Amino acid sequence: MKVFLVSLGCDKNLVDSEHISGILTGAGYTFTDDETHADVIIINSCCFINDAKEESINTIFEMAKYKKDKCKALVLAGCLAQRYHEEIEDEIPEIDICVGTTAFDDIANALEEFFKDKHKVVDLDDINCPAGFSAPRNISTFGSYGYLKIAEGCDKHCTYCVIPKVRGDFRSVPIDNVLDEARQMVSLGVKELILIAQETTMYGVDIYGKKSLHILAHELSKIEGVKWIRILYCYPEDIYPELIDEIKNNEKVCHYLDLPIQHASDRILKLMGRQTTKEEISSKINALRDAVPDIVLRTTLITGFPGESEEDHKEVLDFVEDTGFDRLGVFTYSQEEGTPAATMDGQIDEDLKVQRRNEIMELQQEIVFDKNDNLVGQEFEVLIEGKIPMENAYIGRTYMDAPGVDSNIFVVTDEELMSGEFVKVSVTGANDYDLIGDLTERLED
Repeated sequence: MKVFLVSLGCDKNLVDSEHISGILTGAGYTFTDDETHADVIIINSCCFINDAKEESINTIFEMAKYKKDKCKALVLAGCLAQRYHEEIEDEIPEIDICVGTTAFDDIANALEEFFKDKHKVVDLDDINCPAGFSAPRNISTFGSYGYLKIAEGCDKHCTYCVIPKVRGDFRSVPIDNVLDEARQMVSLGVKELILIAQETTMYGVDIYGKKSLHILAHELSKIEGVKWIRILYCYPEDIYPELIDEIKNNEKVCHYLDLPIQHASDRILKLMGRQTTKEEISSKINALRDAVPDIVLRTTLITGFPGESEEDHKEVLDFVEDTGFDRLGVFTYSQEEGTPAATMDGQIDEDLKVQRRNEIMELQQEIVFDKNDNLVGQEFEVLIEGKIPMENAYIGRTYMDAPGVDSNIFVVTDEELMSGEFVKVSVTGANDYDLIGDLTERLED
């Protein structure tokens, strides 16, 4: 039977989708990229914010159309299925199977049960079951990079966030399991391992009794074939000296860190349930830059949180300008039912949220353009990821950029390069957020 799989939401969802693909491949299913040819359609959903919920629901209705033709089973997996399975069962009869966030390993059995008895199947395991998968995965990121999920769930309970309700408490994947999965990824051609979790900085605390991300990074760097290790989603308050030292001293760990600070006003940070202050955030940023002068720091912010005043917003703008983040994204606050923030006084008008987001992004644009100008003449190692059709130019990334969220560098050369190849490039200019450069050297693996 042929399966069409739609993966929505974040890179952590993508890892789940790759495992779903691996599980079903092992069970004898094949995959198609044409939904009209599929016997089974699976939607791995997201419900983190309202826009994600709407996208998931719209995708359900779009895919449901194919049940009139070839599709025999429509499966909803992931966060939306976990959180709203009762409502979905009542209100969206087109869904045949709901598979929760910790039941992906059972998806082949759920399909077998459905096809045997033709009744709806809801498969929801304990959301606090051990993290990790028992089956291999099919990498879908074109081979040169792959996401390595090292933990599941979250213990932070920020007042705006539904993650603990759908993903459970923080649970680390045992280090041997992570290493086994990394070796499998490298055997498939992955050269950049991107470490992800709801919060990577707390890796190991639950099973080893101490923060162990630096140990994991060190062990991963011993795997032959690993070129880059990139770390995402580090809460600034939990960054610790041994981790900074590992970033500084391990040549395979990219001088790049993602720090989702969310705000810079102490008053709003407290309302958000964040366990830090503006001063503490600044202190960690200074410590990182002192130890690793060329480190690239990415952050995300939320604008329009309930009760956010113009003074709070101005404090964010000042902090962004003073700090000079290398990469930055902004979400408008999403009022999520079942969270403490949803019932707070002072809900902000949507237009004002967007206005404040745009003001931050305009400021960040100026910061990035200035930083890019200062990169002209410098030489960087670049991972090639594709060719621009009909042009003697290739698309690549430096250590400064994570795939999908950051910038690219366009490499001009008459030589034929391969995706997954590392080269050296001299920066000659910039095109908005992206860099332009000339090939100077091809590097051997």
